[in-house]
Amino acid sequence: MRRRIRSAALPIHRQSLPQVVVDGVLVALAYLLAFWLRFGGRWPHRYKLLFTQTIWWVVPLTLVVLVGFGVYQRLWKYIGRRDFEAIAKGVTVVTLLVAGVIALAHPVTYHPVYKSETRLLTSGVELPASVIAVFLLLSFALLAGARFVTHAISEGRVRTMSAPKGTREVLIVGAGEGGRLVARELMRNPALQMRPVGFIDNDPRKRGLKDEYGLKVLGTHEPRELGRVLDAVEPDEVLIAIPSAPGTVRAAVVTACRSRGIPVRTMPTVFEMLQDGGGELRVTRQLREVRVEDILGREPVHMELERVGAYLAGQVVLVTGAGGSIGGELCRQIARVGPSKLVLVDHAEDNLFEISRELSEERHVNVTVPVLADCKEEERMREVLSEHRPTAVFHAAAYKHVAMMEMNPVEAVRNNSLATLLMARIAGEMGVKNFVLISTDKAVKPATVMGASKALAEWAVEAMASRHPKTRYATVRFGNVLGSSGSVVPIFRRQIAAGGPVTVTDKRMSRYFMTIPEAVQLVIRAGSLTERSGDVFVLEMGEPIKIVELAETMIRLSGFEPGRDIAIEEVGARPGEKFHELLFNPYERAQSTPSSKIMRAEREHLDPGWVRATFDHINLLVLENNAAALAEHVSKLDAERLAGTASGTGGSTTGAPS
Repeated sequence: MRRRIRSAALPIHRQSLPQVVVDGVLVALAYLLAFWLRFGGRWPHRYKLLFTQTIWWVVPLTLVVLVGFGVYQRLWKYIGRRDFEAIAKGVTVVTLLVAGVIALAHPVTYHPVYKSETRLLTSGVELPASVIAVFLLLSFALLAGARFVTHAISEGRVRTMSAPKGTREVLIVGAGEGGRLVARELMRNPALQMRPVGFIDNDPRKRGLKDEYGLKVLGTHEPRELGRVLDAVEPDEVLIAIPSAPGTVRAAVVTACRSRGIPVRTMPTVFEMLQDGGGELRVTRQLREVRVEDILGREPVHMELERVGAYLAGQVVLVTGAGGSIGGELCRQIARVGPSKLVLVDHAEDNLFEISRELSEERHVNVTVPVLADCKEEERMREVLSEHRPTAVFHAAAYKHVAMMEMNPVEAVRNNSLATLLMARIAGEMGVKNFVLISTDKAVKPATVMGASKALAEWAVEAMASRHPKTRYATVRFGNVLGSSGSVVPIFRRQIAAGGPVTVTDKRMSRYFMTIPEAVQLVIRAGSLTERSGDVFVLEMGEPIKIVELAETMIRLSGFEPGRDIAIEEVGARPGEKFHELLFNPYERAQSTPSSKIMRAEREHLDPGWVRATFDHINLLVLENNAAALAEHVSKLDAERLAGTASGTGGSTTGAPS
């Protein structure tokens, strides 16, 4: 507050004093030139006297007026249109003041020499109108010109020296705000050794247009035209400067450049820039290599998180599995909407420490409470929910590695199914307002223990919804997320770095993919869409991608050629592994929701008695540690679920799972 008051009392930047001195010299020069241009080398004595008597106060008066108009509140290299407007207003006021003061201080009077004659004798000095006009024009020209030249040099529009040796020529894809931002940064910093040579833009109306640096729009993204421009310009590098560019555009650019051996980098998406906790947006720091998620071939998902997550603002929110890939991103995004408390629950100490440290130290979130606890332990979880009283719970804790769960079916069911039932029941008993389960497409027609365990988790949430009507339960189901722990992308990266081979299970296999931030923002949005407690929401994942095509793309992005530099080896599908994942069961109908990227899986209600009987039997097998019987039983659950739904039988029909 003290700094703000001081700034208001003296509207001048502390580093602007040298600029004030330069302006004083320029104003004096303008005043001198105004007289010299009017009278040439032969000034009348009275005007020489007038100049010497007024110059000493004209310059300080001008500087004071310019200070009053806020001309010195920032450095010249940051000057903009408003600063030039302020200079114009200031010199206009100064010119009027100078003319008025001289007229009052040196009045001109007329009197006849003889009463009978008409000849007049004058006293005083009248400042010629031409001097006033020239002073006005020169003052503005010199003051504004000095700033313009300084700004142009700092922006790189005027080169004060030749480009450093080794400067690379860069073609910029995107002639919008992002492209101009990249061009401006490169032109202002010759030391970066990157010189823009032109733009590519998909709007044909921009072709031939020049920007403020004289850089032309050379063509569009259309493959043939893009290839023509690349062959004509032969840039050393291509920068994609369209933060919201769809994957198809990025893929087209990467393909055209890779075939010519031209490296490609890209600006991050708008969402990534908003997620950046550094607080400083510099193009040179933000530019990165093109990643596989950039070229998924579908429109990226972006939502106004503060709007769609407003229901969490000021609330106590608890996230289980907070140290995992999905849970960690949930914590990052929920922190942005301003909860009163964010409770981070995880049973892995290292993961919990890392996400807690990141939120508090890097993102400066001071409402987090790390809790080391296991969701399978009922007494401990009751303690946690009783102490913190969350209004919303996001249950992301789960085991997800298919092959590992096949070898450990008891732990898969214990952690993914029984722990979910436990958390959903405690949340209902504690009066939690919203409970959201993170599920997976592997729960659809499950063919593995892991998929069956997640299907059971969905059923547990639906059953608890009928038992605890005051809590709104929801399940969010989606496919693979790029970059999550154990996903195929980091595995492929390690294999490529090791020189190959890249292993795929079957060349016919395809999967749905989405980035972690995209999936999580849709999860948060889905938490507010629940109309009927127990709803299952399915995220729009776009078109499935063949795993072998994903491998080939990643190899090319790494600068290699599939089959020549890095081999792709087919190892065969594992037991229970499906060639193509589904997002809906045969008995579910896709229904639209207010969010275009989220669908509701409409289906018949489960019979609570059947669910209870199913969980009782499974719990018994888990207690007996009977892995073989458990694996056999869960493999048949989907068929039993259909029978239970259709007939409304399959056990006691009173109550829900306990």
